[in-house]
Amino acid sequence: MTSRQASLAEAAAVAANSLLGSKLRSFLTLLGIILATTTLIAVMSVIHGMDKYIAENVSNMGVDGFRIVRMAFIGNFDPKKFLELQRKNPELSLEEFDFLKANATLIREFGMSASRSNISIAYGNEEVKEAFLQGVSANMGVISNVQPAQGRFLTDTEDRRRMPVAFIGADLKEKFFPNADPIGKTIQVAGRPFEVIGVAKALGSVFGQSRDNFVMIPAQTYLKMWGARRGLSFAALAMDRNRLFAAQDEVRMLLRAYRHVRPGADDNFAIISSDSLVEAWDRLTGAIAATAMAVVSVFMVVGGVVIMNIMLAVVTERTHEIGIRKSVGARRQDILNQFLVESSMLAASGGLIGVLIAWMVTLIVNVATPVPMSMPITAVVVGVTLSAVVGLFFGVYPAHKASKLDPIEALRVER
Repeated sequence: MTSRQASLAEAAAVAANSLLGSKLRSFLTLLGIILATTTLIAVMSVIHGMDKYIAENVSNMGVDGFRIVRMAFIGNFDPKKFLELQRKNPELSLEEFDFLKANATLIREFGMSASRSNISIAYGNEEVKEAFLQGVSANMGVISNVQPAQGRFLTDTEDRRRMPVAFIGADLKEKFFPNADPIGKTIQVAGRPFEVIGVAKALGSVFGQSRDNFVMIPAQTYLKMWGARRGLSFAALAMDRNRLFAAQDEVRMLLRAYRHVRPGADDNFAIISSDSLVEAWDRLTGAIAATAMAVVSVFMVVGGVVIMNIMLAVVTERTHEIGIRKSVGARRQDILNQFLVESSMLAASGGLIGVLIAWMVTLIVNVATPVPMSMPITAVVVGVTLSAVVGLFFGVYPAHKASKLDPIEALRVER
């Protein structure tokens, strides 16, 4: 071990003894650092958890999929814009679906769906009054990556023949058939009999709202029951990820041509993809992160100033000790190292406490609320490192003051 390493090791040992010797003062000194680190890691955990959640659960379009809808709001909702789009954007139609399917060359799957909320689903004496009903083309299972846990998905033949068959979500299976095989059983969908042909794998929930309380029936069966005038949307898969934007542009051009939209005029429909959802989420999290950093900066500065004041008081308390150390050969660098290490260890300890509190907050939030939080290791590293840097920065002046003390004058100070 070199003399420099020995000096730093000794400084760390002295700093640790000092911190442990006055636990209450150290804790009170660190409140600002603790709050800053807890806030920083909690925000990073929320953003990281939501990033994973959106990637795994919210967007079922995949990296090469997109949707064509009447109108969409991604980000801030503007009531005036919504009313304008309601007036300007016509409903999508079956004729448009057939036209796009026949003319688009950069897509490998093209499907459609229509939906209704709060539909009554019944079996025997059991009833679910607020289920989500979708009428879908047979390829929507592939497009939306819906996986059957039992049975199978809908087929083209069932769609063409408008057959009364149903593919149900996991919630309905648990409600109606907790200990039985649902395949082949007949349920009532809005008062009409449908044969269950498959059960979807559980999808979980989004912000506490279940995604498994649904029934899918053939699109043509749905249109026969409720008509095709409202609520149609289209879904597509590009030939591959690299041609996603080209496929979107092609569909946009075809639909604008079909609707005779003038050059330069805005689209009277909307196209959304996973990229657009991620981009909107990135904008939102960027704003959240900026606000959090402002709060964290205030806490860190306050905590740093408190550390500086405490370290100045420590220098005054140890003036006699500093004189003794210098008189027996301690260099200015040794004194400087001691106080810099002590202030850094003090702040880093606050960072570690903040990490522990943030971790407990993450556990509580995940158990008690639908908000997904996941603490990334980078947040821990950033939190502790930033705390130590703040302690180092605000400890420079007290350490410099201690290192400049004259040993003779310091020895004259009474202990």
